[in-house]
Amino acid sequence: MWLRMNNKEPRDKESSAERTSRKLLKQEGPMDALQLATHIGITRMAVRQHLYNLQSQKLVQFSEEARAMGRPAKVWKLTTEANRLFPDGHAELSVRLIDSMREAFGEEGLDKLLDIRNRKMVQQYLKEAPGSLSLKEQLEALAELRTAEGYMAEIAVNPDGSFLFVEKHCPICEAAQICSGICRKEQEMLQQVLGEDVEVERTGHILSGQARCTYRIQQAASTELHGMEG
Repeated sequence: MWLRMNNKEPRDKESSAERTSRKLLKQEGPMDALQLATHIGITRMAVRQHLYNLQSQKLVQFSEEARAMGRPAKVWKLTTEANRLFPDGHAELSVRLIDSMREAFGEEGLDKLLDIRNRKMVQQYLKEAPGSLSLKEQLEALAELRTAEGYMAEIAVNPDGSFLFVEKHCPICEAAQICSGICRKEQEMLQQVLGEDVEVERTGHILSGQARCTYRIQQAASTELHGMEG
């Protein structure tokens, strides 16, 4: 009896550590074993065991990164297969609905439906992240709204004063894979919420194989010039 209970406990701990590792890799991006061990509070050897177990499930993969001293380090990241472990926005249902809408209305009709979806999203976001806020405050409010929807969104300030709007997860990824218009509309939605005096440029894209979707956001040059003249 004692042996069975004692053997079960490490497996429970391993499962918890693996979930934490996956979450960290999703939130922080690629990390080596030492970085993960520091965040989790366990040994580097234990982290390696968890990572190799996740690798056997095809949930993580590594690339070697040269270091100033010693051998290259293994830097781990999630695979696309790992997306199924995070919120998926009812992926299967979404995919079937898109297929049905495409069959019923054609590409033009599907595009119009996406326009309607976007318009409602813009209206909803502007209630919670109105244009009367500063750009930084508006982005922070928008990141909070998107995080509640499963996008794991946050903002960062670039050295030049522009902002980086980061979405670490795409809960509608499966749907976006069969309907590229969804991603295009996402950028249009951000532009409409932030207004014409703000420039929105996509700099990272999960569907292109990158770890996250990122947008570089800044006041339009003409707006900044007008503010200086005023």
